[in-house]
Amino acid sequence: MGNGGAMRAGPIGAYFADDLAMAAKQARLSAEVTHAHPEGQAGAIAVAVAAAQASRLTGRAGPAAGSSILKAAIDHTPDGPTRDGLIHAMILDPETSVYEAARELGNGSGVIAEDTVPFAVWSAARHLASYEEALWPTASAWGDMDTNCAIVGSIVAMAVGLEAIPELWRRSRESLDLSSGSLQ
Repeated sequence: MGNGGAMRAGPIGAYFADDLAMAAKQARLSAEVTHAHPEGQAGAIAVAVAAAQASRLTGRAGPAAGSSILKAAIDHTPDGPTRDGLIHAMILDPETSVYEAARELGNGSGVIAEDTVPFAVWSAARHLASYEEALWPTASAWGDMDTNCAIVGSIVAMAVGLEAIPELWRRSRESLDLSSGSLQ
């Protein structure tokens, strides 16, 4: 039931962005290796589909774009507590604070998909216009901050692109040499 599958599912959504059903299928397959419980797989599906949908919204933000991310995730996530949480996230009042959303949806403190994914997808959907502005409120909700921010970052990055990630943050990351075909 954990959230590790969800934490690493954003790139799956990026790769299969042109086919939400395939993004969901591949997310399930990637998660089942480490998460046999259906809710662990559901979390991965929701995040992959949200990231795929976000890539279709590049340059567009606002309530309609955010709603489409939540709706796509709901439409592809199997029935269960994670999907129920996404439905709850979809109907939250637009004026809901990040703290109230975390209280209602979970903030990852339980380290399970149903306690992490609805809040993270809600936070990403609410902050699609700015990578940095998406991460600070997400982190301020406490809980499993690294997982929440990994999920939110993977979704929002698809909507805003690499250039929207602050330059200092990109320079401060671990170096990856992809030219030789191996990670260093």
